[in-house]
Amino acid sequence: MKIIGRARRATVALVVSCMLLPQGLWAQEAIDESPNEWAMVGDLLVARPLGAVLVVGGAAVWLVSLPFTLLAGNASEAAGTLIGGPVEETFMRCLGCRNAGYSGKDAVANREFNERRQAAAESPGTVQEATEFPNSTINQY
Repeated sequence: MKIIGRARRATVALVVSCMLLPQGLWAQEAIDESPNEWAMVGDLLVARPLGAVLVVGGAAVWLVSLPFTLLAGNASEAAGTLIGGPVEETFMRCLGCRNAGYSGKDAVANREFNERRQAAAESPGTVQEATEFPNSTINQY
């Protein structure tokens, strides 16, 4: 009996101490949009194939529910949830990132590259510098 009482008191003390901790300790810090190589490999080998399965499964469920959602008038909402969500998580996310959507890093690099190339076309002396790829290790060789 003494063991059960001690275990109960220890459990209550643990629960109370966890509740007293500030929630800031549990909150996630800033979202990391520059994942390491292990996050990218895990995303490529696990998350993306699962996402593709979810896209196909969501399309199948949406197709089965289509007559009912058409009658209810919310077929587009069902498609957005069952198909659009998995498509966004699978195909519109950088490799290893946690948040869906385009980061814009490539768009900025490509815009800078095109601006340099256009400036080089106007001045014929700097053609070699403008044809280098942005953010690439190709330029090192």
